[in-house]
Order: sequence, then structure tokens, then C-alpha cells
Amino acid sequence: MDWFTLGLDAFSLTAQAALYMAFLCRLTGKRAQVRHVVLYLGLLVCAQRLCVAAGWGTPPALIMVLSALYAVSRLALKNGPAQSCTASLLAVYIYQLSTGAINSLEVTVCPYVPLGLPLYGMIVLAALVSVGLCWACYALVLRLLPTGDCGPYPGLLSLPGLFFLAAELYILETAYSRLPVSPVPPGRHLALLALQVLGLAALLCTLYAYRRACRGIQAQAELDSLSRSVQAQRTYVAEAQARYEKTRSFRHDLQNHLSVLSGLLSAGRTEEARGYLQKMEAASGALAPPCRTGDPAVDALLGEKLALAEARGVPAEVSLRLPGEGSLDGFDLCVIFANALDNALRACGEAEGERFLRVRGQRQGDFYRLEFENSCAPGPPPEPGTGLKNIRAAAEKYGGAAAWEKTGGRFRLDVLLNISGQQGGSSGRSA
Repeated sequence: MDWFTLGLDAFSLTAQAALYMAFLCRLTGKRAQVRHVVLYLGLLVCAQRLCVAAGWGTPPALIMVLSALYAVSRLALKNGPAQSCTASLLAVYIYQLSTGAINSLEVTVCPYVPLGLPLYGMIVLAALVSVGLCWACYALVLRLLPTGDCGPYPGLLSLPGLFFLAAELYILETAYSRLPVSPVPPGRHLALLALQVLGLAALLCTLYAYRRACRGIQAQAELDSLSRSVQAQRTYVAEAQARYEKTRSFRHDLQNHLSVLSGLLSAGRTEEARGYLQKMEAASGALAPPCRTGDPAVDALLGEKLALAEARGVPAEVSLRLPGEGSLDGFDLCVIFANALDNALRACGEAEGERFLRVRGQRQGDFYRLEFENSCAPGPPPEPGTGLKNIRAAAEKYGGAAAWEKTGGRFRLDVLLNISGQQGGSSGRSA
């Protein structure tokens, strides 16, 4: 093996390892590090030497390349099996596709290039162009695929990726290993190039359809969550209206109750008057919600969630001072409170040791800040699910934001709502 071939192989292996790892990390949402590239490059070199020593062809070598990339993704990057399989198949297929397309052009023009320095220059140029084409194809794929987890169902892409890779491998094995390097049939090489371009187009169409399917699934999940939220808000509003009717009925009879009390006191029947008054206090206490925030729907929602927390043995503290009427829509507030409290109660159920739930809210200048804090199981911060996304959407509706953090066994959610230009006021406070 001469120095030129040795240098070209070293460049190809290094570029291959760097491209594979960069694409895999970008697709799975992990941070690429030099040690990962070095590790995979070492595995590639070992695989190449083993294949050369054993006299194996392209299929076994490609299987070893895929296995090494999958192992690095699983063990070093800690990706899931479906993510690792899909990302590895796409990375290897696109690289083979790019090199195969450039090989088609290279074989077509090679017989017309003089031997010596021009031929060497063409080979080096082809290697550089294949790397650039591979990176461009990676960029197209990354724009079509949801990064971070390859979408909700990454395993669905494994079979199409395997099919595309097998088709490309078949082209490489049956075409370039048998077609002579001759200026006679250039159309055959160009036909192979057209097939590879169609293969890339088919891959991009598949990824586009997959992205649309992922968005449809996400939109359906959000629609289902919103439907549940709407139904919940209707329940809370109905409870608030029923409580209001009971309160109005009690107020209607209040004059009669006062007349009875006055008669008992006038007759000197103090003990009976005291007992009657205690019954009135019990009746009025049953009408009052456990929290008075100034919004009837939020009061009903908090009453239900606090009762649920009490039934589960989770101590809850609530301290709220909502802005005046017109500042924040009750429906949006219920979306925030319902999702935040549902997540908090679920996390408290998984927590070990002390369990707690705290809800605070106060106005800060032109903003209103809500803070939810609860116990949870230790571990990494959760990925934003439908509940947190609904909270964020409600906050962004008011030009605000939602942020959360997890430290040890404590989870905290902050929601900031812009209420500038609205007439704010004070309402009741409960704890």
C-alpha cells in the first residue's frame, strides 16, 4: 500500500467517524465530544483491519460499522435502543449514498483523466466533495426530523432506513465491483447516479411524512388535553355556580334567621340562641370555598385539588392574591392551575419521605407570578409533557413564560404572566 492510498484511507476513516458522531449527537440531542469521535474512530480502524485480515466483503464490514455506531450511541451517549438504531442506520446510509453518488461521477470521468498528478487530484477532490455532500444531506435530514428524540416513535424509521441501506449496498456490490472502468458505457454510471438521487429523495419524503405524522400525533394529544381541560373548567364553573346559588339562598333566608335569633334573645333563651348561631355558622362555613382567590372557577378548582391532596396525605399550602377582574381570563388560569396541580400531585405520589405542595402567587409590577413547588422522586428533570406545554402556551398568550427546575426531591414551576395595561386589584387571601 503506497502513501497516497494510506493517507486517503486515514482521511476517509477520520471524516467518516466525525460525520457519524456529529450527526448522531445532533439527531439525539446529545453533546458531541472529541472522546466519542476518537472512540468510534478506533472501532472503525479495528473493524477495517479485521475485515482485511479475514477477507470479508462489504456487507460484513458494514454490519460491523453499524454495530460499533449503535454500541457507542447506547453505551457512551446513553441513547435508547430505538433512537440508536434509527440514528445509526440513517448516518451510515446517507454516508454510503453520498460516497456512492460521487463514485458514479468519478467512474464516469476517470477514463478521461490523464494518469499521474491530475488523477490523484481528481481522487482527492472526489473524497472532499463526498464529505461535503454527506454533510449537506445530514443537514437536510436534521431539518426534517424532530431532534432530541427522533420524534415520539423513532422505531418506525428503522425498517425504512434498513431498506434504503440494503438497496444502496446492493448497488455498490453489484455495480461498482463489476462495471469496468471504461468510457464506453457512461450512461450506466449516470443511471446509477439517478437511482441514488431517487433514493435520497425517497428518504427525504419518508422523513417528511414521518414529521407530519409526529406533528399530527402531538396535535391530537394537545387537542385531547385541551378537551379534558375544557370539560374540567365546565365542571369547576358549574360547581362555582351551584355554590353561588346556595349562598344566595342562604342570604335570602338570613333575615329570617336573624329574626329567630332576636326572638330567642328577647325571651332570654340564651343557650338556644347560641346553639342556633352555631348551626348558622356551620351552614355558612359549608358554603365558603377553602380558598378565596377572587375567581370562582379557580376557587372551585383549588377546592377539588386540595381535597384530593388531603385524601392522599399531602400537606398543601396556598397563598394567592389574583389580579382584579379583567386582568387574567379564568379559563387560562384554570388551564395553568389544573395542569400544574395534577403534575404536582402525581409527583408527590412518587416521592419518598416528606411530601408537600405549595402554591404562591403575587403581583410584581406589570407581571403576575405563580409559583408551584412540590416534592418529587429524585432524578433528572422531566421532559416537557402535554401539561407543561399547555402551561407554557397559556403563559405565552399573555407575553409571559414558564420555567421549571428540579433539585433533589424538590420540583419548582414558575409561571410569569404579563398583565401590563390591565386593571389589577386585590382579592382575598387564603392559606
